[in-house]
Amino acid sequence: MKQAEFVQQLEHKKIVAAIRAAEQKTSGEIRVFISRKKITDAVGTAQSEFNRLGMTKTERRNAVLIFVAPASQKFAIIGDTGVHEKCGQKFWEVLATEMTGHFEQNDFSAGIITGIQQAGELLALHFPAQPDDKNELPDKIETD
Repeated sequence: MKQAEFVQQLEHKKIVAAIRAAEQKTSGEIRVFISRKKITDAVGTAQSEFNRLGMTKTERRNAVLIFVAPASQKFAIIGDTGVHEKCGQKFWEVLATEMTGHFEQNDFSAGIITGIQQAGELLALHFPAQPDDKNELPDKIETD
């Protein structure tokens, strides 16, 4: 699938709605990034974008980035230090497997939404919403 086809297939409104719904239950932050570049290292590139987007600046270090590079057929899910300490590597592996199942069926929006929902559940468990919570990061799909 070509890059343009991938981006056109994404259900932007549903993805943003999923981010907002997930974040209502948690003080955590979730972002989605779609890279138009060919990459070799999804995790390294995702970590660079995570830092560039200021995702390490959340008060509780509880941000999650879902990074997808369709031109390379790669993706990564990155959690800040607070998130990773609570869930460990196994959570990310299970989540990646669930998302991969959707991606293999060319249902990219469902794969991303699954990632958002699962990350939101984890964040809600370990970082429940607080009365003084504010939305620290924009709820939108980022691209390069």
